[in-house]
Amino acid sequence: MTKQTTAKRGSGRAATKARPQARRKAIPRKRPSRIAAMLNALPVRPQTIERAVTWGVVGLFATLVVGAAYYSGMPQKAGQRLALAIGDAGFEVRNIEVTGINRLERLAVYEVLLDQHNMAMPLVDLEAKRQELLDFSWVADARVSRRLPDTLVIEIVERKPMAVWQRNQKLSLIDAQGVVLESVSADAMPNLPILVGQNANRHADDFAALQDRVPSLRSRIVAASWIGGRRWDVLFNSGETLALPEGDEAAKAALLEFTRIDGTKRLLGRGYVRIDMRNPRNMVVRVPRNIDKPEPEGGAIEAEGGTATNQGENG
Repeated sequence: MTKQTTAKRGSGRAATKARPQARRKAIPRKRPSRIAAMLNALPVRPQTIERAVTWGVVGLFATLVVGAAYYSGMPQKAGQRLALAIGDAGFEVRNIEVTGINRLERLAVYEVLLDQHNMAMPLVDLEAKRQELLDFSWVADARVSRRLPDTLVIEIVERKPMAVWQRNQKLSLIDAQGVVLESVSADAMPNLPILVGQNANRHADDFAALQDRVPSLRSRIVAASWIGGRRWDVLFNSGETLALPEGDEAAKAALLEFTRIDGTKRLLGRGYVRIDMRNPRNMVVRVPRNIDKPEPEGGAIEAEGGTATNQGENG
């Protein structure tokens, strides 16, 4: 009789349970890098920062591409082609209208506006043309504009001559700001006062203000000398020289006082050589040498708040 051996169920499992279980090795966790730690510490999510950096790189690349195209002349060439096409369509300078010119040569203005290779309207640099016009001494201001389809309009504001400046035996026409407008010939002097002396042109506006205070004497003033860079000597058409004090206000007050006295005593045209009002309280009147001292009409001269002295030429 054959002996059968029967394995009990569960005996394998029991054996398996009886074996000691193998321990799994612990995998060390990686420490975050310093940069990652810094990003985690920020109040902004790391994903947001990554997107910002990505777009920043894209923007920098785009800027470099656009810059390279600009310096290679691609936009300018495209714009120029478009301007030429517009010019071919009829928007081209064919007429020039200039207003406000009196002294300035009209031909010189045309030469400025026509001095370019192509006359397509979009290619005319209006501001550049305006600056060229301002280089003319007679031009105080200028405006250049387009009137489509084919006309440039130029409005000129000219300077107004105020006096003739005499320096180093040279005569120049100047405006109230002292800007030299053009040379003047002694044979063709305009009917304007002459300012004499170094830097006298820089004080032309001050002298104009003096004239404005005494309109009754304006027509009788023929010249003025800028003395020592400080004050004016005024020459009248009757031959007298009036010495004014330093300072704008003091000079205006003295000239007004002189006008008052001349209105009552008639100082001009009486043969006086020099009337010195540098000291408003003591007006000194000088006459030519070796002639009788003229007596002004109406009696002795009295300056307001002071006295007047009648002296010989060397007195």
